[in-house]
Amino acid sequence: MRPAQPSNVNRDFHTLLQGAGLRKIRFHDLRHSCASLLLDQGVDLIVIKELLGHAHIAITADVYAHVRLRLQRNAIERMSGALDEHPEP
Repeated sequence: MRPAQPSNVNRDFHTLLQGAGLRKIRFHDLRHSCASLLLDQGVDLIVIKELLGHAHIAITADVYAHVRLRLQRNAIERMSGALDEHPEP
């Protein structure tokens, strides 16, 4: 079996999107969505780096910094909520 031609993958992908009534995106955008979802689910950044095949974790950290910042804000809000629920005696 030979590898699929990129133009065929893109064409078929766009046909699927159109059939599903979804807006046109690049096939490569699925990679970014997958990584963002994994990070959002708490998957370690090093694991995501390896899955994406990035040479250095700094690349992964830079590209997905916006997701990491949102997760950090959520963690701080949770901690704040937990502390508010248990006032000091």
